[in-house]
Amino acid sequence: MHLLALLEYDGTAFQGFQTQKNGRTVQAELERALTEFLPQTQRRGARVKTVGGGRTDAGVHAHGQAVSFWIEWTHDLETFQRALNAKLPTDIFVRRVVAVPEKFSARYSAISRVYEYRVWNHPERSVFHTRYATWIPELLDVTAMASAARYLVGKHDFAAFGSAPQGANTVREVKRVEVQRVGDEIIFTFEANAFLYRMVRRMVGTLLLVGRGVMPPDEMMNVLQRQRRAGFSAPPAGLTLREIKYDI
Repeated sequence: MHLLALLEYDGTAFQGFQTQKNGRTVQAELERALTEFLPQTQRRGARVKTVGGGRTDAGVHAHGQAVSFWIEWTHDLETFQRALNAKLPTDIFVRRVVAVPEKFSARYSAISRVYEYRVWNHPERSVFHTRYATWIPELLDVTAMASAARYLVGKHDFAAFGSAPQGANTVREVKRVEVQRVGDEIIFTFEANAFLYRMVRRMVGTLLLVGRGVMPPDEMMNVLQRQRRAGFSAPPAGLTLREIKYDI
């Protein structure tokens, strides 16, 4: 069967999603668990290979990561989902499993990806919020950041904010950027066809310059045109892959 698993994970203890030679990764843990479904005679030296829809970095979380793979399974998918979750560590959870067409790819069939970045904007740090958010004690100007965010929407060369994971093409299409305050949290939402390496975190870092009053909103265009340096790369703990959208 060709399946698509939708999973969430706490990225704190992972070196990212993609398998690496050194360090614990989400993909390696998932493939280890899936390999246990193979018959005993096939397990030695075998591995179920997966295709991830997004390559989250070390420390980045996910609520809607998507992973496609082939596996032999003759029972219902709800039973498979429960059995897979029983084999996974507690910081990974499979939320849903669906069958997909033969030519489907979690990576190449994606229409868009949605990331969310959270800032705990309060004078005091909170141990219950800052595991999944970045703490900034000074009051941030949400209106100014929302104004600057509008310059990021559209098809642009985003080389000022990151590098291409493969090849040299740094043009991406950003479909929406939202900045809103919910209580003492500021939530940044980004949706694009694809993202460059650390692109979201650099965009957040630049928007935070605007929020702090260091940079006026209209300077964002100069950053895009590489006439001004982008801001710092915001810490990974505040970033979550919320959703990967497909036409299925």
